[in-house]
Amino acid sequence: MVIGGGVVGSACAWALSRAGAAVTVMQRDDTPGEAWRAAAGMLAAQIEPTPNDPLLPLGLAGRAFYRETVPALQEATGINIDLRQQGILQVAHTEADAVAFKAKVARQRQQSHHAEWLEPDEVALGWPWLPKTHGGFWSPEDGVLNPIELVAALRADAVRHGARIIHDTAMGLDREADQLRGVIGERDRYAAPVVILAGGAWAGRLNQLPRPVSVEPVRGQMASFPCPDALAANVVYGKKCYLLRRGDELLVGSTMEHVGFDAAVTAEGISGLIARAALLHPPLAQLTPTRTWAGLRPGTPDGLPIIGPEPRLPGLWYAVGHGRNGILLAGVTAELVARGIGGQDVGEELAAVGPTRFWDW
Repeated sequence: MVIGGGVVGSACAWALSRAGAAVTVMQRDDTPGEAWRAAAGMLAAQIEPTPNDPLLPLGLAGRAFYRETVPALQEATGINIDLRQQGILQVAHTEADAVAFKAKVARQRQQSHHAEWLEPDEVALGWPWLPKTHGGFWSPEDGVLNPIELVAALRADAVRHGARIIHDTAMGLDREADQLRGVIGERDRYAAPVVILAGGAWAGRLNQLPRPVSVEPVRGQMASFPCPDALAANVVYGKKCYLLRRGDELLVGSTMEHVGFDAAVTAEGISGLIARAALLHPPLAQLTPTRTWAGLRPGTPDGLPIIGPEPRLPGLWYAVGHGRNGILLAGVTAELVARGIGGQDVGEELAAVGPTRFWDW
């Protein structure tokens, strides 16, 4: 039983059903703030990690998953996931940015990753619509995909391999002491010897969990504008914002707000977002968004996801807390969970993201 039909839950169902498991996905009715519905779909594996960040190798594996999997997934389902691994530019607005980004290039190259430093004239040549910069960090293998179509394809292929999707809201685990029996839904009770908790920002709200699940919502507000033809197809990162072209829209994201389960769009949040985006494309300051929306990312105290088995309740697996990286990490999370449930040793690969690092008492 997979609790949650978002991108991580759908990916887990896909991986497990392909491995021969009998899988049921419990998908709640459409709920305001579901992160995957609001996501831009970034595969920014090399842009955001800090020095010695365990998310870098996990993110690189997540990015590779899509490069290797999407063609066959699209062929099997007929759904265009719009994977574009054309690179991401991170703009240096200041000399301090330039120093930090040059260090990031050197660090990633030392680890044999493809990363480049672009001088200001090189940025101006490739992105003539940008204001004057101090150069930029260029990650040529990063990219973007369409998260709505990704989830649709994962679900469709999972169903093709025998998975079923039920519409209900999980209220809690069905357990007796340390024996897991299944899941109690709002409408029914479901027997299952193995349960994967992939409930996004709501994951910690279930009853009968063996430990608190340290996942809380982090609101991200976004806006879109008509996209000028001159803007490049590459994603461009700036100061706490990014610009992304999808079709005839220019997507601008995203805020990071700790406001509980409030998925409302606010004038203050959008105006601040547009002000930051205008540092990349000044005309945005004079435009009105064509639409605005928000999602609730599942954040954790240390910014890392929670993936792995629960030692206090055999049969329970976590696949939660992916924060800003849910799309990027969904596929590799699913592969690790499926391998672990299938009896393979994934302990070393999950050492940095295991559930026992929180509330181990």
